[in-house]
Amino acid sequence: MSIAKEFKDFAMRGNVVDMAVGIVIGGAFGKIVSSLVNDLIMPPIGLLLGGVNFTDLKITIKEASVDAAGQAINAVTLNWGNFVQVLIDFIIIAFAIFMVIKGMNSLKKKKEEAPAAPPAPPEPSKEEQLLSEIRDLLKK
Repeated sequence: MSIAKEFKDFAMRGNVVDMAVGIVIGGAFGKIVSSLVNDLIMPPIGLLLGGVNFTDLKITIKEASVDAAGQAINAVTLNWGNFVQVLIDFIIIAFAIFMVIKGMNSLKKKKEEAPAAPPAPPEPSKEEQLLSEIRDLLKK
């Protein structure tokens, strides 16, 4: 079996395609949640904390400076506000995914609980059909 055929078989499996679709949709969903957090949730929280923008919160370990050659040396900072923002993003995304999975599981459970239609009775054998015809003739 050639490598190209093996790869085609692998790539066209249902699980791989489903996973690829999930990753693309998840990326788009992540952008939506990031916008939700950055644009709608964090500004009111920052306002409650006195107009603080979380992405600007940091601890400076070493101040910015200029070396002897005139080159600027950037400050060294711990950006803990950005970490808080990313953490809130993660919690919202994880909760949203949890709710979607929970909904899917409840739909799956309802589908499994629904009683299946009773199977159709098996068709009578030729011998039974013949006996039924004889019985019907005798009744007449």
